[in-house]
Amino acid sequence: MGKLIINGGSRLEGEIKVQGAKNAVLPILAATVLNGEKNVITNCPHLSDVEKTIDVLESLGCTVCRQGNALIVDSSNASGHTIAEELMRQMRSSIIFLGAIIARFGKAVVSMPGGCEIGNRPIDLHLKALEQLGIHIEEEHGYIYCTADKLAGADIHLDFPSVGATENIMLASCMADGTTTITNAAREPEIIDLGAFLTHMGADVRGAGTDVIRIEGVKKLYGIEHEIIPDRIVAATYLAAGAATGGTVSLRGANAGHMEAMLSAFREMGCDIACEKSRLILAAPKKLKHLHTVRTLPYPGFPTDIQSPFMTLASIAGGTTVFVETIFENRYKHVEELTRMGADIKVDGRVAIVRGVDRLSGANVVAKDLRGGAALTLAALAADGTTEIENTCYIDRGYECIERELAALGADIKRTDI
Repeated sequence: MGKLIINGGSRLEGEIKVQGAKNAVLPILAATVLNGEKNVITNCPHLSDVEKTIDVLESLGCTVCRQGNALIVDSSNASGHTIAEELMRQMRSSIIFLGAIIARFGKAVVSMPGGCEIGNRPIDLHLKALEQLGIHIEEEHGYIYCTADKLAGADIHLDFPSVGATENIMLASCMADGTTTITNAAREPEIIDLGAFLTHMGADVRGAGTDVIRIEGVKKLYGIEHEIIPDRIVAATYLAAGAATGGTVSLRGANAGHMEAMLSAFREMGCDIACEKSRLILAAPKKLKHLHTVRTLPYPGFPTDIQSPFMTLASIAGGTTVFVETIFENRYKHVEELTRMGADIKVDGRVAIVRGVDRLSGANVVAKDLRGGAALTLAALAADGTTEIENTCYIDRGYECIERELAALGADIKRTDI
């Protein structure tokens, strides 16, 4: 495991390029199983979650080759339908392979998935929807066994607009007989990107990005080249690094249209935001203003994935901010570590009350999940003195070489192995 050592107090300035979106590339890599041909996926970030997804593809018989930021996936020789337990436990999003494997092979065997322990993330929505497509599902000793003689389109209503369930239905139904309609579908930009990839392959997908998606099954899909959208959460994190240090940060390749809720929050805190073609620029005030209430919601609401970095900002802002976490019940694991650095945060269930302090102090802290690790990194940049952050393996799940990007903006940061 690695450690980040950060000497705080540097005002961040400069420009960096935004990486490809983790939450877009993972389901798209799963979708390459469907066509049995060669696919070229560009703007793929170097992340541990991407590497684990490659391991899953190779375990199914796919050939994967990386050339710079491009992944070449050839699924023509894929024949496996089982994902090993050790791979499933490493990454929650591995469940997204379920729909693709069943659509290709008519059967799948997976164990219950793992990932960051940020709360209950039940897959019952996935399984209920897949059963409506004609898939027989049995759960036994921690494994999920799926078989289907034939997939048939269905009208599927999601009780909650789950991103993963929406993606699994899209993958499973694009080669099913008839029409599948998903109501209360997730609307995230990553859903739009998956829909664009499937459509380019030859699927008939309409309405991706709205709450109603219709998929007309087709008989054949084709290998293609596709560029992954920019990562809106990573983009907001680096903007937050500028805000935390009173700096000015410019991002190339960011899509402001995907970030409206987050940009609105930055403006409420007193930051100036400028959008220039494919460039996004944040200029921070000397002292951030507090946010009144931050309530996490499905897209286009405020993302749960950026709640913890904004809590760091609230910790050094003037006034009191109330956070209400509606998506995951255990996403305040970073609070204990922030308070170790001097933050004033009180948690009651899903509500956190943050009173801004004049300054944070460097300390030895531990990242306990991906976005919490990012929040601690921001706190370290703003703090007096030196902070050491352990468990960088969590941060590496979603941020490509975070120390390189922050150093390019002027941060005093280095990584060591422990």
